[in-house]
Amino acid sequence: MTLRDRSNNSSPFEYVRIHSHVTAKMTDNHIAFQKALLLIDEANRRDPNIATSAGKEWPKELLYSERMTNMLERFVPDADQAVQLAVRAQHIERWKTPRDSYPAGRIGYLTWRKDLYKIQADTAVELLREAGCDDATMARVSNMIAKRNLKGSIDTQMLEDVAALVFLEWYLLDFVNSHPNYSEEKLGDIITKTWNKMSSHGQEFVLAGRIALPQELEPLFMETINGVRVKRD
Repeated sequence: MTLRDRSNNSSPFEYVRIHSHVTAKMTDNHIAFQKALLLIDEANRRDPNIATSAGKEWPKELLYSERMTNMLERFVPDADQAVQLAVRAQHIERWKTPRDSYPAGRIGYLTWRKDLYKIQADTAVELLREAGCDDATMARVSNMIAKRNLKGSIDTQMLEDVAALVFLEWYLLDFVNSHPNYSEEKLGDIITKTWNKMSSHGQEFVLAGRIALPQELEPLFMETINGVRVKRD
């Protein structure tokens, strides 16, 4: 509201009232955001699976959420609260829906993944509602975690980029070590699929050296993505 607006349309007291209302709403939103983060962390802290990083033991999904948040801060430092919440809750209580609770094979995997996205989105929304987040924030977070409109939504693609970057920096080497029978061709296919999930912004972030690729896999990674880029050109 400009000074002219204030003089023409309202008294100084009305201006103060409106300004106070907006400030209070911003404060409420911040409180809800902080509470939601705490609830997400509290849920993931109950993960019975343990991972170790830098000599410290973590509940597995709590560590993952920390890495996701850290990557978002590096990739999109000015991301808004809804994106921050979705990134933090990407794997919320993932251990409760294990892959082996579904049939083996591709159909079983795709069914598990589809159900998992919905379960995680619903769980996140429940926690955000408890924290007092508004409907618009809950809707955006749900859409991101459920991977709705992946190629048409900037929000969902941003979450996908961050997840791919975290996988490449922190989990690709573990994945390779846990599949010793995979050929280089098979591993190249997996790298290609990860690369193709990313936006051009995410890909440029990798090519600029903004993430720490596993040294053992860097030659295969660069050979693979260079091949992908040549095919596109």
